[in-house]
Amino acid sequence: MQDGWLVRVPASSANVGPAFDAVAVAISTHLEVFPDGDDPAPETHPAVRAFRNAGGRGPLCVRSRFPGGRGLGFSAAARVAGLLAVDAQHGRTARAARAETLRVATELEGHADNAAAALFGGVVAVAGRHVVRIPLARDLSVVVWIPEHETATASARRLLPEQVTFEDAVFNVGRTALLVAALAAGAVDSMRVATEDRLHQNRRLARARDTHAAIEAMLGAGAFAAWLSGSGPSAAGFADRAEAPRIAAALPRAGRAMVLDIDDEGAVIT
Repeated sequence: MQDGWLVRVPASSANVGPAFDAVAVAISTHLEVFPDGDDPAPETHPAVRAFRNAGGRGPLCVRSRFPGGRGLGFSAAARVAGLLAVDAQHGRTARAARAETLRVATELEGHADNAAAALFGGVVAVAGRHVVRIPLARDLSVVVWIPEHETATASARRLLPEQVTFEDAVFNVGRTALLVAALAAGAVDSMRVATEDRLHQNRRLARARDTHAAIEAMLGAGAFAAWLSGSGPSAAGFADRAEAPRIAAALPRAGRAMVLDIDDEGAVIT
């Protein structure tokens, strides 16, 4: 058994508009787990549950720089961290454990997008167990707006229809393809259109008018794109690095605005 380790996992913003359960971006605020500390996490914490599920022994301490229940991939980051903590105990690296960690985290989460971004870093496209990092032709900042209230993912998913029209499906397929191409080509002028959505955002934003206002404020201040982060209620957007602080300052005062980087490293064990 190895001592003196720490697992560090980034937050993530999923869906990125139209790419429901298919695209996510890792962002530079983190959750950490480690074995030695004065305040071990309770057994009910998702990191500890994942840790025990994978055979982890002993106490597990958790420190998070971002809140849960806000659409920033907290449960995925916690579960990935708990699973990797077992690998840390046995001296394995996060990279060597990626495939199995993604499989188990996806089973626990019910979808792979946040877990894949947390593990691999960058912007990822996900289909089943296949994960591909989308190459980025331009350096982008991520502006995040986080309100005080929470949204439960399960209740947010119950707002979604069981069937969608063929027209809406085609709309989202086209926007998702454009999103991947725009990121890879650095086509920032296409990103706003590429993050339009007809599957989930409008239904969710109808109950989160403050988030809708934050998205409109981001776009109005010059963000390349803005979207409902995961199931919300946070909003996220891509912006030019030099303009990001000004865009963040233009967001509603009812929430906390942050300027973050895209986390290129993903989950690590140190």
